[in-house]
Order: sequence, then structure tokens, then C-alpha cells
Amino acid sequence: MIPKSFIQDLLNRLDIVDVIERYVPLKKAGANFVACCPFHNEKSPSFTVSQSKQFYHCFGCGAHGTAIGFVMEHAGLGYVEAIEELARNAGLEVPHERSATGDIYQKIAPDLYEVMQTATRYYREQLKQSPRAIDYLKQRGLSGEIAARFGLGYAPDDWQNLAAAFPDYQSDALAETGLVIAGDEEKRYDRFRDRIMFPIVNVRGQVIGFGGRVLDKGEPKYLNSPETPLFEKGRELYGLFQAQKAIRGGQRVLVVEGYMDVVALAQHGVEYAVATLGTATTPYHVQKLLRLTEHIVFCFDGDKAGQKAAWRALENTLPYLQDGKRISFLFLPVEHDPDSFIREFGKEAFEQRMQETMPLSAYLLREISAGLDLRAQEGRNQLLQRAKPLLTAIAAPATSLLLRKEVAALAGVSQAELEALYEIKPVARMAQRAYQKAGRKTPSAHRLLLQCLIAQPALGTQIHADWHGEGAEAEAVTAVLYVLREADFEANGAALMQLFYGTVHEKTLAAAEADMLNWGENFDVAAEFDGLMGKFNEEQRRQQFQVLQAKLAQGGLSGLNDSEREQYKQLAKPPQRG
Repeated sequence: MIPKSFIQDLLNRLDIVDVIERYVPLKKAGANFVACCPFHNEKSPSFTVSQSKQFYHCFGCGAHGTAIGFVMEHAGLGYVEAIEELARNAGLEVPHERSATGDIYQKIAPDLYEVMQTATRYYREQLKQSPRAIDYLKQRGLSGEIAARFGLGYAPDDWQNLAAAFPDYQSDALAETGLVIAGDEEKRYDRFRDRIMFPIVNVRGQVIGFGGRVLDKGEPKYLNSPETPLFEKGRELYGLFQAQKAIRGGQRVLVVEGYMDVVALAQHGVEYAVATLGTATTPYHVQKLLRLTEHIVFCFDGDKAGQKAAWRALENTLPYLQDGKRISFLFLPVEHDPDSFIREFGKEAFEQRMQETMPLSAYLLREISAGLDLRAQEGRNQLLQRAKPLLTAIAAPATSLLLRKEVAALAGVSQAELEALYEIKPVARMAQRAYQKAGRKTPSAHRLLLQCLIAQPALGTQIHADWHGEGAEAEAVTAVLYVLREADFEANGAALMQLFYGTVHEKTLAAAEADMLNWGENFDVAAEFDGLMGKFNEEQRRQQFQVLQAKLAQGGLSGLNDSEREQYKQLAKPPQRG
């Protein structure tokens, strides 16, 4: 785990304007900076960066966060990766501490990346010297330019090829990166032999693993690097590094199954494809891609295994759907995969297929109703049972609402009956855009208090530990106060917001912070806070007085104990005005 105090220190050293300008050109607009949002297509800028408050907010799509959040969203990095990237740019080394389970994050030694790079260079040199491997790639329609772009190589058919690239073949680093396998009596041998080598590259361009494909018949057809300190296959996508620019430019990504699919598509000009690494589509894949693009298209082989992979992708996508973003499925003829299809029919035919993809909603409804007689009660009952785990997994309000309506209609029940049957809450009425220039409502007292704590977290020390209120914003205030009391460092607003990343209070805090952009330059946080606390204290006095008055009405003074009598006397006095 990364210490919270380090995150505080890192955010103190960063200027969010400098961080974002590495990726997006910003223009000064009053006290803030603006740009066209990098997370959705727009013609006029609604993406705002506050230098004084150190956060960004898009009034169009609602994207919001700190410098860490921006790097995560824009570069598609995980939380730890984003911190490490920012720390490296700031000249800091990320410390790690023992977690509650006793595990320790081991910092990846830079030499492991160098080991992988050395192996990549070796395999590429071997490809140049192997007419058989070169002929294989030519037969698959690949040019030398594409082979170089993806760093393709060849592992010769010997047991200890890498001994030629690494003077110390017994090095622990070779086993740690999965390049060699340690056999009995410490005898080791290369993992990859007689295979075309596909380097797996992270979003920073560093080689973290390999996929090896047999040239002739053999099993397994594809062999991947094992899980290592560098490589976790459920979090990585082959070809993402090479495809990032095309994905952002076209705001769509094509997810396929094989390395060769990605390379063959790129060879024919379809440069926005990525592949899962011998595993099903995972939630990490979905989240990473939704940060990069508006539209994800899943395209798997047309056989039964491909159909199964497509359905698994749908199931893992549902919890992470976002209203306004599209998920589609492309089904090729059974005898084809993307590689064979584009080689036989060309780019134009493939792009035409891309225009005919099936939306997630249509695919879901088709599959759950397949084989059912919806004219019969039994068929409609089965439909409801199939749909339940899928519909209850969707958090996106508009998507959830529309699918509930469609399933209810197919089953011959009302939406309210479906929700009652599933024991789920009705989809809340879509909120109007919170930040309109005209007609904006005055923030509630709880939101103002939350904003004061974000702006000046030290004010939390002036709030009594038993403070409480009702509603989501009051609950967020309570959570912030708890964090401030428990923290072993003095948090600033950006660090405080980062601490709540991924929690139930994240959206409430983000909405409150975004509303702070409406503050004028002369907004006095301390004075606002004092006024709020005066109101809260007065309300608390009033409530306590009413409780004691009710007791008096029931039993007179004898109904109060000594402490309550004294409290009643104090509360009965008019509050002193300073």
C-alpha cells in the first residue's frame, strides 16, 4: 500500500495545470483554465481546471478529479501506476507499506524491464536470421514495417537460446520475468522455443511479457508469459500502446481475442484493435477502455468458444456501463476470425461490418429470450429469471431504466412489478444538469459545509466529534471528519478528495467540489464556515430544548434529572451575540 502521507506530499508538489498540459492544451479563462474535454467529443470547451483548488471538472460529461485521477483517466493507468508516473516526473520515489493482510508491495526493480528489453532485442535479431519465421509472417500477409511496429521476433528451437543474450543465464531475474523455467536439480530452460514472439507492452511502452505462437501445428497454439511482478494478464491488453492514438482519434476500440488478429488488422489499416491475453474480458479491461473511448466493440471468433467469450464480456461489462457510452458486439461468420476475414475481404468490408454492430441491449435481449416461448407463462417466467442477475448488475441510470422497460414489456409485466419482483429500487428520475448558468439553486447547508472542509480541511478540528446530519451530503461530511481525525498528516483538499476515490462518497464530494467553481474570487471560506456552524449549533440547541420541553410537559420538573435541569436552564437563555 502507498502511504496516504506520500499521496499528500505528491499532490502538494504537483500543479494540476502543469500535469494536464502535458496531455491537453489549456487556455486561461478568468481564474481557471479551459479546454475541449479529452474524455468526450465536443466543439466548445466545457472542461475546466482550477489551479487554486487543484481539480478538473467537465460540465459536459461530468469527468472530475485530481491530478492522479486525470492521469488514470487519460493514460488508462491504474491507481498505483498513476501515482508512480507522477512521482517519477516529480523526482520522488514511491514508498510502500505493509497492508492489513501482511503483504508488502514490492517495488519493481528497473532491471526487470531491462531484462525484458534485452530479450526483445534478442528475439528480433533471431527473426532476421530465420527464413522460416520470415516466410511464415509473409504468408500471413504481414510486412516488415508492421513486424517492426509491434516488435515481432522469433525464439529458436533450442532449450537455452537466451544464454546467448544473458551472460548470467542463472540470474534470478530471468526466472522472475518468466523467460526461463527452473527444472529439476536447478536445471533451467527457455520458456519460449520455436515460436513467433509478440512483445506485450504496457501503456508506457515498456515490455512486460510475451506471447509466443507456434509456426506449425502444435499445442498450445499460443503460450503467454506467466504472472510476474511486471505482468498481470487480467489487467493488460495486447496492442493498446500502439493503438492509443487511433482509439482516441476515432473514439472507438475493437476488442479481439488473438495477437495475430490485432497485427493483421493493423496491417490492413484498422489500427484501433486490442486483444485480451488468453483470458476472458475482465472488469479491469472494461474500466481501462472506457477511460479512453466512447465506444467499445467486442469481436470474437464466430465459433461456440467465441460466442461464450462474447457473453462473458457482456456480463463483466454491465456493472461498469456509463450512460452516453456505447458497447457493441460484432459477430463474424462462423468460419472466420478478424485475421482471416480482413485478409480475405479487405478493410472496406470489415469497416462495413463495424457499421452493423449489435448494441449491447439488443444482444442481451436476444440471448435471454433465445429458445423461449414468450406467448406462454412459463417462457415469460424463465425470461424474468434469466434477466434478473443482468439487470440488477447495471448501475447506469438511463441504461438500467430502458432495459427494465424492455424486459418488463417482453414478460408482460409493468416496470414497477418487475422492480418489486427483483426487490430493487426504482430507477431515480434523471437529475437535471446541476451546473446551469441560469437558475442555479443555492447549495444546501450540508453541501456548503462539505465545500468548506474540502477548501480548508483544518476547519474540521473545530467541529465536535458528535456532529451529525441527515442525507448523502451530511453522511459525506461525517466521513470526511472521521478521515481528518484519523489521519496522521494534515491533508489538503486534493489529497482529501483522492482518499475518497472509489468510495460511496466520491460522487457527492465531486459534485460539491465542482460547485465550488461558482465561488467568486472574494469568497471567504472561514466566514462562511463560522456562519454555518452558528446555524448548526442554533438548530442543535433548538432540538435539545424541544426534547426537554416535551419531558417537562409530561412530568414537570420532577421528570428531569439534575443534568437535564441544568441543561434546560442554559438552553432557555437567549444565545449571546458576538
